Amino acid sequence: MKKMSKIVSALLLVSTMAAAQTLVTVNGKAITQKDVDSALMNATQGRFNQVPEDKQAEFRKQVLEQLIAKELVYEDAKKTGILKSKDFTDEYVKAQERVKEDLAIQVWQKRELDKVKVSDKEAEDYYNKNKEEFNEKESVHARHILVKTEDEAKAIIADMKSLKGDALKDKFIELAKTKSTGPSGPKGGDLGFFTKGQMVPEFNDKVFSMDIGSITTEPVKTQFGFHVIYLEDKKSEKVRAFSEVKEFIEQRLKLEKFKTVMKTKMETLQKQATIK
Repeated sequence: MKKMSKIVSALLLVSTMAAAQTLVTVNGKAITQKDVDSALMNATQGRFNQVPEDKQAEFRKQVLEQLIAKELVYEDAKKTGILKSKDFTDEYVKAQERVKEDLAIQVWQKRELDKVKVSDKEAEDYYNKNKEEFNEKESVHARHILVKTEDEAKAIIADMKSLKGDALKDKFIELAKTKSTGPSGPKGGDLGFFTKGQMVPEFNDKVFSMDIGSITTEPVKTQFGFHVIYLEDKKSEKVRAFSEVKEFIEQRLKLEKFKTVMKTKMETLQKQATIK
């Protein structure tokens, strides 16, 4: 078991290598990075990237250990005659029937969905009648440096007072990495784009009144501490163009039509069937 732990730990170091990279072999059967990635995505319903970074390595280790365990159990099952037993044969036949039924239903649904068509005119009419759905609110891209005291914040502002342009931005990022106590500090204080109302009121009111490429001349106080803010970019409120949302609209209308088609189809099938 100790040997296994060492192997697993060593294999985790290559988690960023090519998907086809073999991580470990169990009785000659290769377990690849692709196998681990696939299992991770299934376990998290496709949201593994949303798992906190400090948890991802441990999660990968657990999944790899589970895949190894599965291979060990399967090998032992074959050796002990499980695959030839009546219990296995009976369950295998049942499983085949379930897969056959589920797959047939999936293929049938896909064929019915493919028959549904949405014209360009239908999509454009929907867009023109529902433009408010595609309205993008005003947003800003900001960075901040969070410290505990007002004096610390004032000292940071004073350190950048004479700077402009790229020199100001570079200095801000440097100070954010070394002085900010916020979680965005290691990323140069980067908060990305956000819209009005996403930040606490004091921060929100200040950042949306700033000019691009400027910093706050006074510390901004919130319940988290004192902030020095740098406004990197700003996007005005706008309605997304039809060409940007056409595919989304087509899919929405197609699914709405499909529901109606399925309702009619099921009513017909029920009438034709013998249901007691």
